[in-house]
Amino acid sequence: MILSAPALPRRTVNGRRSKAGAQPVRPQDCIGANMTYEDFNQFCATLPATTYIVQWGGSHVWKVGGKVFAVGGWAKDSGPAFTFKASDFNFDFLSEHDGYRPAPYFASRGMKWIQQTDTAGERDEELRYYLSESHRLVAQGLSRRKQQELELVWNKAQ
Repeated sequence: MILSAPALPRRTVNGRRSKAGAQPVRPQDCIGANMTYEDFNQFCATLPATTYIVQWGGSHVWKVGGKVFAVGGWAKDSGPAFTFKASDFNFDFLSEHDGYRPAPYFASRGMKWIQQTDTAGERDEELRYYLSESHRLVAQGLSRRKQQELELVWNKAQ
């Protein structure tokens, strides 16, 4: 079952808010001292053509075109952890970087997914960048027909 995130603005495929008169949430408005699941959900809601579902043991799962691009959850301890798809270069770099690790389940199956385990406030900007990149990577992997249906337009230089 797909649910909308409570108290979070939802985007329709054409980028308009599902509630009449709702003010758009800008990515720069989703900044906290330390990224929380609420901050994570707010940021992911700003990306185009996304859907939200709670699954896999209460994890916050974000999809584009029905494909997962980000997961909030699966932390080893009680703190938050955020998982996202990465390019080959970013996967290799982040796998060796403090505060990141190859994502459980995904990476063990040969997929290039990273989990951020250090959610200190200074890493929030990095995380927003990697979440945006994950969204782009997954969306670009969709069929052209699906991209057009979702009105996802990419600059050919990207």
